[in-house]
Amino acid sequence: MTDGPTTTRFPILLTAFIAVCVVILCALGTWQVQRLQWKEGLMDQADAAAALAPAPLTDVLTAPDPEFRKALVVCRGLPTAAFVELQSIHDGEPGRRLVSACVPEGMTQTFLVDRGFLPEAVSDRPRVMASTLPLAMVVELRRTPPPGPMVPAPSQGRFFGRDNAAMAAALGAAGPSEFTLYAVSSPNPEIPALIATAPPAAFSNNHLGYALTWFGLALALIGFYVAVLVRRTRKTPS
Repeated sequence: MTDGPTTTRFPILLTAFIAVCVVILCALGTWQVQRLQWKEGLMDQADAAAALAPAPLTDVLTAPDPEFRKALVVCRGLPTAAFVELQSIHDGEPGRRLVSACVPEGMTQTFLVDRGFLPEAVSDRPRVMASTLPLAMVVELRRTPPPGPMVPAPSQGRFFGRDNAAMAAALGAAGPSEFTLYAVSSPNPEIPALIATAPPAAFSNNHLGYALTWFGLALALIGFYVAVLVRRTRKTPS
């Protein structure tokens, strides 16, 4: 003879705990979807800014967000100006970027100008001498946040992180703008290996993957909860 089915109490605490976890995970997933939309809008904005025709630097700087805009600028003596070297990579090839200081004509603010990338194997460097010859050029503006704490200190004029304040100090220049001016065409055509270009925009966009992870964890937790309920409500022989 067997007794009737075993009765079990409803798991109130487990249910409350699972419900709170699912709400948190779904909120995190929703937040990542919102971040995805924001990041895609930012990338579209950068593409649109880069596609605009170059305008005088003074005009570009009055835009709500000048980053990625191309500008017309005149830097006197830039082809023979002093420079520091920044360790860098271009298209997977190691090398150095040459960075000089410039106070554009008609302005008082110092800007750092990235004159271009030289592969590691190239030993040629622009000559350095005083000059006041004007050089009109097209540049692309990029904001330059300070490097992280793990970046090595500069050595013998070579930098390992884009620290605009330290670079300007090494060049004997005043405190620079937050924007670096990347030359679009080389100010030193006598060195063909010098590649004048702005690096690709560093937009990481992993938000879709993060959102799927959070929502997936929520579904897995719900599946676990359903399995627990099914197991607890089964009839068990005494």
